[in-house]
Amino acid sequence: VDSVTFDIEPGETLGVVGESGSGKSVTALSIMRLIEMGTRAKITRGRAEFTMPDGSILDLLTQDEATMRSIRGNQIAMIFQEPLTSLNPVYPVGEQIAEALRIHEGSSRREAMSRAREMFDLVRIPEADKRIGQYPHEMSGGMRQRVMIAIALCCGPRLLIADEPTTALDVTIQAQILGLIKQLQVETGTAVMLITHDMGVIAEVADRVVVMNQSRVVEQGPVDQIFHSAREPYTQGLLSAVPRLGSMAGKDDPEAFHLAGTLQ
Repeated sequence: VDSVTFDIEPGETLGVVGESGSGKSVTALSIMRLIEMGTRAKITRGRAEFTMPDGSILDLLTQDEATMRSIRGNQIAMIFQEPLTSLNPVYPVGEQIAEALRIHEGSSRREAMSRAREMFDLVRIPEADKRIGQYPHEMSGGMRQRVMIAIALCCGPRLLIADEPTTALDVTIQAQILGLIKQLQVETGTAVMLITHDMGVIAEVADRVVVMNQSRVVEQGPVDQIFHSAREPYTQGLLSAVPRLGSMAGKDDPEAFHLAGTLQ
């Protein structure tokens, strides 16, 4: 990615949109300093400034790995697309929430498990005493994603990065998960960076929008401005690609459309 500039305020939801390969996830992984792990990718320049609870500002791109480990999952948390591959398959989900608390807050096992039960209630997982001992494969996709949200929020992060958090879920569960993230954000004041290709999701939950194409930011602004008076042809193309009721009336096949600025 190159020339990507944006900011997120406390309690704000920033939507990051663009087609597959536009650089959305790479941007998020760069903020977390995970992009270099197990890959040949490298951050060569730029800054990622993060305000700590004491008011100090850190450039995440210059911190050593020990500092980043203390920040990941604590001050900045991330929810990934597929919870089944993100959760450890051989540990009960309650233990995985408790582990984050023991690492970052130094809680005892008893204290951490008690907090894990509280987090189950917070993310609306019923029968917490029963489910806290379950393994990931014993839960539905929606329940697993709720566990991921619980892990992400258990240490009270200042920034939550949600990378396509509802992609693998059916529509009704998608709405529940997005509603849950929004409600918890209101309760905790956490800033949310929501990565998605779904403009409908952006319209529902985002305060501001960053549009990415070919690893660059092509447009950004308040959600109403982007949806009602987008300047860039690429953004207009994304909006025109959203299905509309009756658009197929009298037609046998969908009409082809071209997103300006995409590779052919």
